[in-house]
Amino acid sequence: MSSENEGQRNQEPERKRHRICPMAESSNNESSSSSSSVTRIPLDHLFSILLLLPIESILSFSMTCKKLRSLADSDSLWESVCRRDWGNGPVEALKASNGLPWKKLYQQVYELDSVFCHRLLAEGGEGGPTPRASHSLNWVSGCLVLFGGGCSGGRHLDDTWAAYTGNGLRTALKWQKMNSGIPSGRFGHSCVVVDDLLIIFGGINDHGVRQTDTWIGQMAVDSKHGITMSWRLLDVGLVSPPPRGAHAACCIGCRSMLVHGGIGLSAQRLDDTWILQLSEDLRCGTWTEVVAARPCPSSRSGHTLTHIGGMQTILFGGRGNGFEVLNDMWLFDASDEHHQRWTQLLFEIYNVPQGLPLPRVGHSVSLIVGRRLLIYGGEDSYRHRKDDFWVLDISSMPCVRMQRPTILKQNRVFRRMWKRVESKGEKPKSRSFHGACVDASGRFLYIHGGMVNGVIQPADSSGLGFDGECFLVDLLLQP
Repeated sequence: MSSENEGQRNQEPERKRHRICPMAESSNNESSSSSSSVTRIPLDHLFSILLLLPIESILSFSMTCKKLRSLADSDSLWESVCRRDWGNGPVEALKASNGLPWKKLYQQVYELDSVFCHRLLAEGGEGGPTPRASHSLNWVSGCLVLFGGGCSGGRHLDDTWAAYTGNGLRTALKWQKMNSGIPSGRFGHSCVVVDDLLIIFGGINDHGVRQTDTWIGQMAVDSKHGITMSWRLLDVGLVSPPPRGAHAACCIGCRSMLVHGGIGLSAQRLDDTWILQLSEDLRCGTWTEVVAARPCPSSRSGHTLTHIGGMQTILFGGRGNGFEVLNDMWLFDASDEHHQRWTQLLFEIYNVPQGLPLPRVGHSVSLIVGRRLLIYGGEDSYRHRKDDFWVLDISSMPCVRMQRPTILKQNRVFRRMWKRVESKGEKPKSRSFHGACVDASGRFLYIHGGMVNGVIQPADSSGLGFDGECFLVDLLLQP
Protein backbone atom coordinates (compact mmCIF):
# COMPACT_ATOMS: atom_id res chain seq x y z
CA MET A 1 0.00 0.00 0.00
CA SER A 2 1.47 3.36 -0.97
CA SER A 3 2.27 6.09 1.54
CA GLU A 4 -0.01 8.43 -0.51
CA ASN A 5 -3.05 6.20 0.09
CA GLU A 6 -2.18 5.93 3.77
CA GLY A 7 -2.03 9.71 4.05
CA GLN A 8 -5.44 10.07 2.39
CA ARG A 9 -6.98 7.70 4.94
CA ASN A 10 -5.41 9.66 7.82
CA GLN A 11 -6.83 12.91 6.46
CA GLU A 12 -10.35 11.51 5.87
CA PRO A 13 -11.51 11.70 9.53
CA GLU A 14 -10.28 15.29 9.72
CA ARG A 15 -12.17 16.33 6.54
CA LYS A 16 -15.29 14.54 7.80
CA ARG A 17 -15.13 16.42 11.10
CA HIS A 18 -14.89 19.71 9.22
CA ARG A 19 -17.91 18.89 7.06
CA ILE A 20 -20.05 17.98 10.09
CA CYS A 21 -19.09 20.95 12.26
CA PRO A 22 -17.80 23.89 10.20
CA MET A 23 -18.12 26.28 13.15
CA ALA A 24 -15.74 24.15 15.19
CA GLU A 25 -13.19 24.65 12.40
CA SER A 26 -13.65 28.40 12.54
CA SER A 27 -12.76 28.56 16.22
CA ASN A 28 -9.38 27.00 15.44
CA ASN A 29 -8.59 28.77 12.20
CA GLU A 30 -9.57 32.43 11.73
CA SER A 31 -8.80 32.37 8.03
CA SER A 32 -11.18 29.45 7.56
CA SER A 33 -13.90 31.19 9.62
CA SER A 34 -14.09 33.98 7.08
CA SER A 35 -15.29 31.45 4.51
CA SER A 36 -17.77 29.74 6.85
CA SER A 37 -21.33 29.88 5.58
CA VAL A 38 -22.55 30.91 9.03
CA THR A 39 -20.14 33.79 9.54
CA ARG A 40 -21.01 35.18 6.11
CA ILE A 41 -24.63 35.71 7.20
CA PRO A 42 -25.26 39.40 8.06
CA LEU A 43 -25.34 40.03 11.81
CA ASP A 44 -28.87 41.43 11.78
CA HIS A 45 -30.07 38.20 10.13
CA LEU A 46 -28.21 36.10 12.71
CA PHE A 47 -29.79 38.25 15.43
CA SER A 48 -33.26 37.41 14.12
CA ILE A 49 -32.41 33.71 13.84
CA LEU A 50 -31.14 33.55 17.43
CA LEU A 51 -34.41 35.00 18.71
CA LEU A 52 -36.19 32.00 17.22
CA LEU A 53 -34.04 29.52 19.16
CA PRO A 54 -34.45 28.12 22.68
CA ILE A 55 -32.01 29.34 25.34
CA GLU A 56 -29.81 26.25 25.29
CA SER A 57 -29.24 26.66 21.53
CA ILE A 58 -28.24 30.32 21.95
CA LEU A 59 -25.72 29.28 24.60
CA SER A 60 -24.30 26.55 22.35
CA PHE A 61 -24.07 29.02 19.46
CA SER A 62 -22.04 31.42 21.65
CA MET A 63 -19.33 28.75 22.12
CA THR A 64 -18.50 28.36 18.43
CA CYS A 65 -16.06 31.22 17.85
CA LYS A 66 -15.16 34.68 19.16
CA LYS A 67 -17.05 36.55 16.47
CA LEU A 68 -20.30 34.73 17.04
CA ARG A 69 -19.87 34.80 20.81
CA SER A 70 -19.81 38.59 20.80
CA LEU A 71 -23.24 38.56 19.15
CA ALA A 72 -24.73 35.73 21.23
CA ASP A 73 -23.57 37.37 24.48
CA SER A 74 -24.49 40.92 23.52
CA ASP A 75 -26.70 43.00 25.80
CA SER A 76 -29.00 43.93 22.92
CA LEU A 77 -29.69 40.28 22.10
CA TRP A 78 -30.44 39.34 25.71
CA GLU A 79 -32.71 42.33 26.19
CA SER A 80 -34.65 41.04 23.18
CA VAL A 81 -34.66 37.53 24.67
CA CYS A 82 -36.10 38.95 27.90
CA ARG A 83 -38.80 40.75 25.90
CA ARG A 84 -39.58 37.53 24.06
CA ASP A 85 -39.90 35.43 27.21
CA TRP A 86 -41.26 37.98 29.72
CA GLY A 87 -43.11 40.54 27.60
CA ASN A 88 -42.43 44.22 26.94
CA GLY A 89 -44.09 45.54 30.09
CA PRO A 90 -41.77 43.94 32.68
CA VAL A 91 -38.66 44.75 30.61
CA GLU A 92 -39.56 48.44 30.30
CA ALA A 93 -40.28 48.61 34.04
CA LEU A 94 -37.03 46.80 34.90
CA LYS A 95 -34.96 49.33 32.96
CA ALA A 96 -35.58 51.87 35.72
CA SER A 97 -34.26 49.65 38.53
CA ASN A 98 -31.95 47.11 36.87
CA GLY A 99 -28.19 47.56 37.02
CA LEU A 100 -27.26 44.18 35.57
CA PRO A 101 -26.46 43.11 32.00
CA TRP A 102 -29.55 41.45 30.53
CA LYS A 103 -27.93 38.01 30.26
CA LYS A 104 -26.93 38.13 33.92
CA LEU A 105 -30.41 39.30 34.85
CA TYR A 106 -31.99 36.43 32.90
CA GLN A 107 -29.75 33.98 34.73
CA GLN A 108 -30.47 35.49 38.14
CA VAL A 109 -34.23 35.36 37.58
CA TYR A 110 -34.23 31.63 36.86
CA GLU A 111 -31.76 30.82 39.63
CA LEU A 112 -33.79 32.73 42.23
CA ASP A 113 -33.22 31.16 45.66
CA SER A 114 -33.94 34.02 48.06
CA VAL A 115 -35.99 37.18 48.51
CA PHE A 116 -35.29 40.21 50.69
CA CYS A 117 -38.09 41.67 52.84
CA HIS A 118 -38.27 45.34 53.86
CA ARG A 119 -40.81 46.74 56.31
CA LEU A 120 -42.43 49.82 54.77
CA LEU A 121 -43.17 52.53 57.30
CA ALA A 122 -46.11 54.91 56.95
CA GLU A 123 -45.07 58.53 56.64
CA GLY A 124 -47.15 61.69 56.64
CA GLY A 125 -49.94 62.96 58.84
CA GLU A 126 -52.58 60.42 57.86
CA GLY A 127 -50.53 57.42 58.89
CA GLY A 128 -51.78 54.38 57.01
CA PRO A 129 -54.53 51.79 56.78
CA THR A 130 -55.61 50.23 60.08
CA PRO A 131 -55.04 46.49 60.75
CA ARG A 132 -57.33 44.30 58.66
CA ALA A 133 -57.71 41.06 56.68
CA SER A 134 -59.61 39.82 53.62
CA HIS A 135 -59.12 43.20 51.97
CA SER A 136 -57.82 43.96 48.48
CA LEU A 137 -54.41 45.37 47.51
CA ASN A 138 -53.62 46.25 43.89
CA TRP A 139 -50.86 48.00 41.98
CA VAL A 140 -52.15 50.36 39.29
CA SER A 141 -50.75 53.50 37.62
CA GLY A 142 -47.64 53.43 39.83
CA CYS A 143 -49.70 53.29 43.05
CA LEU A 144 -50.83 50.82 45.66
CA VAL A 145 -54.60 50.89 46.18
CA LEU A 146 -56.12 49.25 49.25
CA PHE A 147 -59.85 48.81 49.83
CA GLY A 148 -62.10 47.43 52.56
CA GLY A 149 -61.52 44.29 54.58
CA GLY A 150 -62.58 43.02 57.98
CA CYS A 151 -61.20 43.96 61.39
CA SER A 152 -61.58 43.12 65.09
CA GLY A 153 -65.10 42.17 66.10
CA GLY A 154 -66.05 40.99 62.60
CA ARG A 155 -66.66 44.57 61.45
CA HIS A 156 -66.27 45.50 57.80
CA LEU A 157 -64.31 48.50 56.53
CA ASP A 158 -65.31 50.84 53.69
CA ASP A 159 -62.19 52.97 53.22
CA THR A 160 -59.94 53.35 50.17
CA TRP A 161 -56.23 54.19 50.55
CA ALA A 162 -53.57 54.92 47.93
CA ALA A 163 -49.79 55.36 48.03
CA TYR A 164 -47.39 56.22 45.21
CA THR A 165 -44.58 53.66 44.93
CA GLY A 166 -42.41 55.09 42.15
CA ASN A 167 -39.82 52.97 40.39
CA GLY A 168 -37.21 51.70 42.82
CA LEU A 169 -36.63 50.49 46.32
CA ARG A 170 -38.52 52.38 49.03
CA THR A 171 -38.41 52.33 52.83
CA ALA A 172 -41.65 54.22 53.50
CA LEU A 173 -45.02 54.90 51.92
CA LYS A 174 -47.09 58.08 52.13
CA TRP A 175 -50.61 56.73 52.32
CA GLN A 176 -53.47 58.97 51.31
CA LYS A 177 -57.05 58.23 52.39
CA MET A 178 -59.18 58.65 49.31
CA ASN A 179 -62.81 58.21 50.44
CA SER A 180 -65.15 56.13 52.58
CA GLY A 181 -68.58 54.68 52.06
CA ILE A 182 -68.27 54.11 48.31
CA PRO A 183 -68.26 51.22 47.58
CA SER A 184 -70.08 50.05 50.71
CA GLY A 185 -68.06 48.28 53.38
CA ARG A 186 -67.16 44.63 52.80
CA PHE A 187 -64.53 41.92 53.19
CA GLY A 188 -63.78 38.83 51.13
CA HIS A 189 -64.47 40.75 47.91
CA SER A 190 -62.34 40.63 44.76
CA CYS A 191 -60.59 43.59 43.17
CA VAL A 192 -58.88 43.13 39.79
CA VAL A 193 -56.86 45.48 37.58
CA VAL A 194 -58.26 45.55 34.03
CA ASP A 195 -56.70 48.05 31.61
CA ASP A 196 -55.59 50.42 34.44
CA LEU A 197 -59.07 50.25 36.00
CA LEU A 198 -60.05 48.57 39.26
CA ILE A 199 -63.04 46.21 39.17
CA ILE A 200 -64.60 45.21 42.52
CA PHE A 201 -67.11 42.39 42.78
CA GLY A 202 -69.01 40.83 45.67
CA GLY A 203 -67.90 40.48 49.27
CA ILE A 204 -69.54 40.13 52.70
CA ASN A 205 -70.59 42.89 55.11
CA ASP A 206 -70.63 42.77 58.91
CA HIS A 207 -74.25 41.56 58.87
CA GLY A 208 -73.18 38.49 56.88
CA VAL A 209 -74.92 39.73 53.72
CA ARG A 210 -73.29 38.49 50.49
CA GLN A 211 -72.95 41.12 47.76
CA THR A 212 -73.39 40.79 44.00
CA ASP A 213 -72.64 44.34 42.86
CA THR A 214 -69.84 45.33 40.49
CA TRP A 215 -67.87 48.59 40.87
CA ILE A 216 -65.33 50.26 38.62
CA GLY A 217 -62.60 52.55 39.97
CA GLN A 218 -60.38 54.97 38.09
CA MET A 219 -57.22 56.57 39.41
CA ALA A 220 -55.32 59.64 38.26
CA VAL A 221 -51.87 60.76 39.39
CA ASP A 222 -50.45 64.20 38.60
CA SER A 223 -48.03 66.64 40.19
CA LYS A 224 -50.68 69.31 40.83
CA HIS A 225 -53.52 67.32 42.42
CA GLY A 226 -51.62 64.27 43.61
CA ILE A 227 -53.68 61.05 43.63
CA THR A 228 -57.39 61.19 42.87
CA MET A 229 -59.75 58.23 42.88
CA SER A 230 -63.34 57.82 41.72
CA TRP A 231 -65.71 54.84 42.06
CA ARG A 232 -68.97 54.18 40.23
CA LEU A 233 -71.42 51.31 40.11
CA LEU A 234 -71.07 49.38 36.86
CA ASP A 235 -74.21 48.72 34.85
CA VAL A 236 -74.23 44.97 34.18
CA GLY A 237 -77.86 44.53 33.13
CA LEU A 238 -80.11 41.86 34.61
CA VAL A 239 -77.64 38.97 34.70
CA SER A 240 -74.93 38.69 37.34
CA PRO A 241 -73.36 35.91 39.43
CA PRO A 242 -75.17 34.86 42.61
CA PRO A 243 -74.12 36.80 45.77
CA ARG A 244 -70.83 35.62 47.27
CA GLY A 245 -67.68 36.42 49.19
CA ALA A 246 -64.25 34.77 49.65
CA HIS A 247 -64.21 33.93 45.93
CA ALA A 248 -61.25 34.23 43.55
CA ALA A 249 -60.89 36.54 40.55
CA CYS A 250 -58.33 37.80 38.05
CA CYS A 251 -58.16 39.61 34.72
CA ILE A 252 -58.24 37.50 31.57
CA GLY A 253 -57.73 38.78 28.04
CA CYS A 254 -58.85 42.26 26.99
CA ARG A 255 -61.29 44.11 29.30
CA SER A 256 -62.36 40.87 30.98
CA MET A 257 -62.47 39.47 34.53
CA LEU A 258 -62.78 35.83 35.61
CA VAL A 259 -64.55 34.84 38.86
CA HIS A 260 -64.72 31.39 40.47
CA GLY A 261 -66.28 29.88 43.59
CA GLY A 262 -66.63 31.55 46.98
CA ILE A 263 -69.17 31.37 49.81
CA GLY A 264 -72.73 31.97 48.69
CA LEU A 265 -76.06 32.15 50.47
CA SER A 266 -76.54 29.90 53.52
CA ALA A 267 -72.72 29.64 53.75
CA GLN A 268 -72.68 27.20 50.83
CA ARG A 269 -69.42 27.03 48.91
CA LEU A 270 -69.72 27.46 45.16
CA ASP A 271 -68.02 25.91 42.12
CA ASP A 272 -69.31 28.11 39.29
CA THR A 273 -67.21 30.18 36.87
CA TRP A 274 -68.19 33.57 35.41
CA ILE A 275 -66.60 36.06 33.00
CA LEU A 276 -67.29 39.80 33.02
CA GLN A 277 -66.73 41.52 29.65
CA LEU A 278 -66.48 45.32 29.75
CA SER A 279 -67.81 47.41 26.87
CA GLU A 280 -65.34 49.37 24.73
CA ASP A 281 -66.38 52.67 26.36
CA LEU A 282 -66.12 51.02 29.84
CA ARG A 283 -69.59 52.29 30.75
CA CYS A 284 -71.19 48.87 31.19
CA GLY A 285 -70.39 45.17 31.35
CA THR A 286 -71.88 41.77 30.63
CA TRP A 287 -71.67 38.72 32.89
CA THR A 288 -71.62 35.25 31.28
CA GLU A 289 -71.50 31.95 33.13
CA VAL A 290 -68.90 29.53 31.78
CA VAL A 291 -70.32 26.11 31.03
CA ALA A 292 -67.20 23.97 30.79
CA ALA A 293 -66.96 20.23 30.34
CA ARG A 294 -66.06 18.15 33.38
CA PRO A 295 -63.79 17.75 35.20
CA CYS A 296 -63.84 21.17 36.88
CA PRO A 297 -62.54 22.50 40.21
CA SER A 298 -64.71 21.50 43.18
CA SER A 299 -66.58 23.98 45.38
CA ARG A 300 -64.22 26.13 47.43
CA SER A 301 -63.42 29.50 49.00
CA GLY A 302 -60.24 31.35 49.97
CA HIS A 303 -58.43 30.12 46.84
CA THR A 304 -56.54 32.12 44.20
CA LEU A 305 -56.81 32.79 40.49
CA THR A 306 -53.71 34.16 38.76
CA HIS A 307 -53.51 35.35 35.16
CA ILE A 308 -50.41 33.89 33.46
CA GLY A 309 -50.76 35.46 30.02
CA GLY A 310 -53.07 35.36 27.04
CA MET A 311 -56.36 33.70 27.99
CA GLN A 312 -54.92 31.37 30.65
CA THR A 313 -55.20 31.47 34.45
CA ILE A 314 -54.10 29.22 37.31
CA LEU A 315 -56.35 28.24 40.25
CA PHE A 316 -54.72 26.97 43.45
CA GLY A 317 -55.82 25.76 46.87
CA GLY A 318 -58.71 26.96 49.02
CA ARG A 319 -61.16 25.42 51.50
CA GLY A 320 -63.74 22.86 50.38
CA ASN A 321 -67.31 22.15 51.43
CA GLY A 322 -66.13 19.85 54.21
CA PHE A 323 -63.82 22.60 55.54
CA GLU A 324 -60.85 20.62 54.26
CA VAL A 325 -57.96 22.68 52.88
CA LEU A 326 -57.21 21.78 49.26
CA ASN A 327 -53.95 21.37 47.38
CA ASP A 328 -55.09 20.93 43.79
CA MET A 329 -54.13 23.19 40.90
CA TRP A 330 -56.14 23.88 37.74
CA LEU A 331 -55.53 25.68 34.46
CA PHE A 332 -58.41 27.59 32.86
CA ASP A 333 -57.99 28.21 29.12
CA ALA A 334 -60.41 30.58 27.37
CA SER A 335 -58.42 30.82 24.11
CA ASP A 336 -61.34 29.27 22.25
CA GLU A 337 -64.51 30.99 23.45
CA HIS A 338 -66.57 28.03 22.23
CA HIS A 339 -64.47 25.46 24.10
CA GLN A 340 -63.41 27.09 27.37
CA ARG A 341 -62.10 24.39 29.66
CA TRP A 342 -60.51 23.51 32.99
CA THR A 343 -57.52 21.15 33.12
CA GLN A 344 -56.16 19.75 36.38
CA LEU A 345 -52.38 20.03 36.72
CA LEU A 346 -51.01 16.97 38.48
CA PHE A 347 -47.65 16.88 40.28
CA GLU A 348 -45.22 14.01 40.02
CA ILE A 349 -43.87 13.13 43.43
CA TYR A 350 -40.23 13.74 42.50
CA ASN A 351 -41.15 17.31 41.50
CA VAL A 352 -42.47 18.09 45.01
CA PRO A 353 -39.68 18.73 47.53
CA GLN A 354 -39.70 16.75 50.79
CA GLY A 355 -42.00 18.27 53.37
CA LEU A 356 -43.72 20.77 51.08
CA PRO A 357 -46.90 21.89 52.89
CA LEU A 358 -48.97 22.23 49.74
CA PRO A 359 -52.55 22.51 51.08
CA ARG A 360 -53.37 26.11 51.99
CA VAL A 361 -56.14 28.69 52.06
CA GLY A 362 -55.99 32.48 52.38
CA HIS A 363 -52.62 32.57 50.61
CA SER A 364 -51.45 34.81 47.76
CA VAL A 365 -50.15 33.79 44.34
CA SER A 366 -48.46 36.42 42.16
CA LEU A 367 -47.03 36.27 38.64
CA ILE A 368 -43.44 37.52 39.00
CA VAL A 369 -40.67 38.41 36.57
CA GLY A 370 -39.78 35.39 34.46
CA ARG A 371 -43.45 34.38 34.21
CA ARG A 372 -43.39 32.17 37.27
CA LEU A 373 -45.70 32.06 40.28
CA LEU A 374 -44.64 33.21 43.76
CA ILE A 375 -46.79 31.67 46.51
CA TYR A 376 -46.76 33.21 49.98
CA GLY A 377 -48.43 32.53 53.32
CA GLY A 378 -51.89 31.17 53.98
CA GLU A 379 -53.02 28.59 56.51
CA ASP A 380 -53.61 24.83 56.66
CA SER A 381 -56.52 22.72 57.93
CA TYR A 382 -55.43 23.31 61.55
CA ARG A 383 -55.32 27.11 60.98
CA HIS A 384 -51.53 27.09 61.27
CA ARG A 385 -50.45 30.22 59.41
CA LYS A 386 -47.46 30.20 57.11
CA ASP A 387 -44.61 32.58 56.35
CA ASP A 388 -42.99 30.63 53.50
CA PHE A 389 -42.26 31.63 49.91
CA TRP A 390 -42.43 29.13 47.05
CA VAL A 391 -41.74 29.53 43.34
CA LEU A 392 -43.74 27.37 40.96
CA ASP A 393 -42.30 26.81 37.48
CA ILE A 394 -45.47 26.59 35.40
CA SER A 395 -43.49 26.55 32.14
CA SER A 396 -42.62 22.89 32.79
CA MET A 397 -46.30 22.03 32.31
CA PRO A 398 -46.92 21.12 28.66
CA CYS A 399 -50.41 22.70 28.52
CA VAL A 400 -49.07 26.14 29.54
CA ARG A 401 -48.06 28.24 26.54
CA MET A 402 -44.78 29.96 27.39
CA GLN A 403 -41.03 29.73 26.84
CA ARG A 404 -39.31 27.11 28.94
CA PRO A 405 -36.60 28.65 31.16
CA THR A 406 -33.04 27.43 31.45
CA ILE A 407 -30.43 27.52 34.19
CA LEU A 408 -27.62 29.24 32.33
CA LYS A 409 -24.78 28.06 34.55
CA GLN A 410 -25.53 24.40 33.87
CA ASN A 411 -26.87 24.95 30.34
CA ARG A 412 -29.85 22.67 30.84
CA VAL A 413 -33.61 23.00 31.10
CA PHE A 414 -34.92 24.04 34.54
CA ARG A 415 -37.23 21.12 35.35
CA ARG A 416 -37.81 21.44 39.08
CA MET A 417 -41.43 22.45 39.35
CA TRP A 418 -41.52 23.58 43.01
CA LYS A 419 -38.76 25.48 44.74
CA ARG A 420 -38.72 27.02 48.21
CA VAL A 421 -36.91 30.34 48.41
CA GLU A 422 -35.32 31.75 51.52
CA SER A 423 -36.60 35.03 52.96
CA LYS A 424 -34.02 37.46 54.30
CA GLY A 425 -34.19 40.84 55.97
CA GLU A 426 -37.22 41.87 58.05
CA LYS A 427 -39.23 38.70 57.77
CA PRO A 428 -43.03 39.16 57.95
CA LYS A 429 -45.04 37.24 60.54
CA SER A 430 -46.92 34.14 59.49
CA ARG A 431 -50.22 35.31 58.02
CA SER A 432 -53.28 34.45 55.98
CA PHE A 433 -55.98 36.40 54.14
CA HIS A 434 -53.52 39.25 53.55
CA GLY A 435 -53.34 41.58 50.56
CA ALA A 436 -50.56 41.10 47.99
CA CYS A 437 -49.65 42.43 44.53
CA VAL A 438 -46.64 42.94 42.28
CA ASP A 439 -45.52 46.05 40.40
CA ALA A 440 -45.26 46.31 36.62
CA SER A 441 -41.75 44.81 36.55
CA GLY A 442 -42.69 41.71 38.53
CA ARG A 443 -39.63 42.34 40.70
CA PHE A 444 -41.32 43.85 43.75
CA LEU A 445 -44.07 42.13 45.75
CA TYR A 446 -46.09 44.23 48.21
CA ILE A 447 -47.76 42.56 51.21
CA HIS A 448 -50.17 44.22 53.63
CA GLY A 449 -52.12 43.08 56.68
CA GLY A 450 -53.83 39.75 57.14
CA MET A 451 -54.64 37.50 60.06
CA VAL A 452 -51.65 36.67 62.25
CA ASN A 453 -51.06 34.53 65.32
CA GLY A 454 -51.58 36.49 68.50
CA VAL A 455 -54.17 37.58 71.00
CA ILE A 456 -55.95 40.89 70.58
CA GLN A 457 -57.09 40.92 74.20
CA PRO A 458 -56.23 38.55 77.09
CA ALA A 459 -59.86 37.32 77.16
CA ASP A 460 -59.97 36.65 73.42
CA SER A 461 -60.11 32.88 72.99
CA SER A 462 -59.65 32.96 69.21
CA GLY A 463 -55.94 33.69 69.41
CA LEU A 464 -56.24 35.77 66.24
CA GLY A 465 -54.85 39.17 65.43
CA PHE A 466 -55.30 41.56 62.54
CA ASP A 467 -52.06 42.96 61.18
CA GLY A 468 -51.49 46.43 59.73
CA GLU A 469 -47.86 46.20 58.60
CA CYS A 470 -46.75 46.60 55.00
CA PHE A 471 -43.73 44.83 53.45
CA LEU A 472 -41.84 45.14 50.21
CA VAL A 473 -40.37 41.83 48.98
CA ASP A 474 -37.47 42.29 46.55
CA LEU A 475 -36.52 39.40 44.30
CA LEU A 476 -32.85 40.34 44.80
CA LEU A 477 -32.15 41.43 41.23
CA GLN A 478 -29.09 43.36 42.36
CA PRO A 479 -25.62 43.77 40.79
